[in-house]
Amino acid sequence: METDPLRPSDHIDGDDTITQPKLGLVGWLRWGWRQLTSMRTALILLLVLAIAAIPGSIFPQRMADPNGVTQWQRDNPDLFPVLDALKMFDVYLSPWFSAIYLLLFTSLVGCVIPRIKHHAKALRARPPRTPARLQRLADHREVERQATDAAADAAASIDIAQKQLKALGYRVERYDDKRSFSVSAERGYWRESGNLVFHIALVGVLITVGVGGGFAYTGQRVLVEGGTFANTLLDYDSMNRGRFVGDGALAPYSMTLDSFDVTYQPFGEAGSGQAGDFSANMTVKENGKERTGSVKVNEPLAIADDEVFLLGNGYAPTITVRNAAGDVVFTDSVPFLPQDANMTSLGVVKVTDGMPEQLGLLGFFYPTTGVLDTGAFFSAYPDLTNPTLTLDVYKGDLGINKGDPKSVYVLDTTDLTKLTGRDTDTESLELTPGQTADLPNGMGTVTFEDESPAGATDLSHAVKRFASLQIHRDESGVFVLTFALLALGGLMLALFVPRRRIWVKATASGDSVALEYAGLARGEDPTLAAAVDDIVKGHARLLDDAGVTESPSSGIPSSGIPSSDPRK
Repeated sequence: METDPLRPSDHIDGDDTITQPKLGLVGWLRWGWRQLTSMRTALILLLVLAIAAIPGSIFPQRMADPNGVTQWQRDNPDLFPVLDALKMFDVYLSPWFSAIYLLLFTSLVGCVIPRIKHHAKALRARPPRTPARLQRLADHREVERQATDAAADAAASIDIAQKQLKALGYRVERYDDKRSFSVSAERGYWRESGNLVFHIALVGVLITVGVGGGFAYTGQRVLVEGGTFANTLLDYDSMNRGRFVGDGALAPYSMTLDSFDVTYQPFGEAGSGQAGDFSANMTVKENGKERTGSVKVNEPLAIADDEVFLLGNGYAPTITVRNAAGDVVFTDSVPFLPQDANMTSLGVVKVTDGMPEQLGLLGFFYPTTGVLDTGAFFSAYPDLTNPTLTLDVYKGDLGINKGDPKSVYVLDTTDLTKLTGRDTDTESLELTPGQTADLPNGMGTVTFEDESPAGATDLSHAVKRFASLQIHRDESGVFVLTFALLALGGLMLALFVPRRRIWVKATASGDSVALEYAGLARGEDPTLAAAVDDIVKGHARLLDDAGVTESPSSGIPSSGIPSSDPRK
């Protein structure tokens, strides 16, 4: 084989005996830790966390909107089990979201701690020595001034420059030798300090949200006009509480929904049917005292340490079911969930006892009834002007005796026989307030109660309304806000505070002093050249005022700008 003249004689190529060193378990763990705690990984995880939070805004979440989850399940029965298994309706409590959250927290801590140590060391360090050849720096200025005692004037010039730079907020350090005097100055450490504050604040937000969530709870309750809610676990329709919230953590109070007020744009006008305002008027009893308040959209009612929010509203027709003997087996104001903007509402009545078989009533409520050409009903307006209630009757096993949880808003018809409505020989029951209809097969009657006040001449109050309320407590909100403001402040410092170094050097030469000015930025600093020019001009004024050296009558600076030019 011929020797390659371009390679040394001891070059080894393709020798299988040479192998890369093996990292081993400890080596791989160290490598993985370095990758996890790099700033690049932290930024990637922050982006992944933002992407992972997107499903939480697309799909209703059980913690915030359990009724929405129920409605989504009803509208998408085939897709719901798949998405539910992926925790799309409990995004922020899912294992995969928690894993991203914890990895981001670990990455940020691993990034910040070494940088804090490095920054603390840099703050204690002296500004670097003045480079021997300042002219090699891009932002360099040179001025020659006449002097009577060059060495003394050179030292005095640097004394003045040192005071000037200190006044401008620079950290300064003096470096002198026999004939050359210089001052080294630097500023902009607030930039790195702001960067660290930003990342520490992010860690604070993560800790506060994580720990604060363990002491927070969110519960939902649908409250019908005239109904009372007591702040106990048994009185919630659904409750999500942190792992540190005990049974005795709930503040003792109660609230009654006195009335629910809503205004709509009048029929026939622009925006007809649009709601103008909602107000759930409450009476609150707390610590033996009674007070009134209201819950509006984006205006929660504060009770003890809780905040009560208004999530939704609708109609709750009062329905009474009697058996063949005339005994009342069911009577209640049943919340019907709105299905469209005109408050066409869907509701379920379950009669478990007092009848030969269990009954299920699946109904639609129309506040202002309209009729299509096909004979189907619809609601033409959301306010209560011409209400109608239609019911389909089912008999059989409601499935509630098996111990499995069942939603009160869903009727499982798997083991039920349909008695009225489509696909049967009997039409659906149609009721207006105050009417009573017979159930099929002589099983009894069902009545749509009229709740109008005595002497009322219209039906505007014939049907009760309900308010869907969310009771929430999270005392970490103040801390999250504090850390968020700190993060914003740190980010502003990191973005707008320039990190730069400035040197001023005076060299005595015969009967003159050569002054050099130079600047160096760490990162991009478009204002550095202007800052150097300002220091040159300010230094010249201070020298003239102190009578130290004299301005040259002529001369060409090394930058090519005449010494008489203000940019010297």
